[in-house]
Amino acid sequence: MPIRQITVYGEPVLHQRAAQVTEFDDQLRQLVADMHATMDAAHGVGLAAPQIGIGLRIFTYVYADQDTAPERGVLINPVLTLSKVSQATPDPDEEAEGCLSVPGLNFPLKRAEYAKVEGVDEFGKPVSFEATGWFARIMQHEFDHLDGFLYVDKLVPRWDKRWLKAKKSLGWCVPGITWLPGTDEDPFGH
Repeated sequence: MPIRQITVYGEPVLHQRAAQVTEFDDQLRQLVADMHATMDAAHGVGLAAPQIGIGLRIFTYVYADQDTAPERGVLINPVLTLSKVSQATPDPDEEAEGCLSVPGLNFPLKRAEYAKVEGVDEFGKPVSFEATGWFARIMQHEFDHLDGFLYVDKLVPRWDKRWLKAKKSLGWCVPGITWLPGTDEDPFGH
């Protein structure tokens, strides 16, 4: 299972709605296996296909601290039904997110505390479960990638200003920037 390059913020595929998966074949199953390998090498808890340059509605996840879904899985063509998102200011100690496509940075963001998740796996079999707390956050984060959004696109003004300054100083406004988990320096210090 090859590990794939992870695209960074300026890559156009990260800012476009991903296409529905229509073919459930060996090529799709290989892609899912590669995504799991890449996610693991990057020490991530989720990875969406656009993050490896593929504009399809697929994401993988791993999260052991829940009992409503398999610890490790894939969602293809997912649909999320969410509870309301609090309008309170996000707590930087409790609600900070990171992203493999925004390597080494994290910012706080409010998310819904509950998500009903439905989709299919790499064989086209239905997948359905409920997620709460941090697991619901992971589901929302990965789902956003499929609609062309990164978590930094949703920050409140205080944190958005810090993100814009960081993005400019890092030069992430252009396409073509990638990193390879397991080979390049780990931007999160694992």
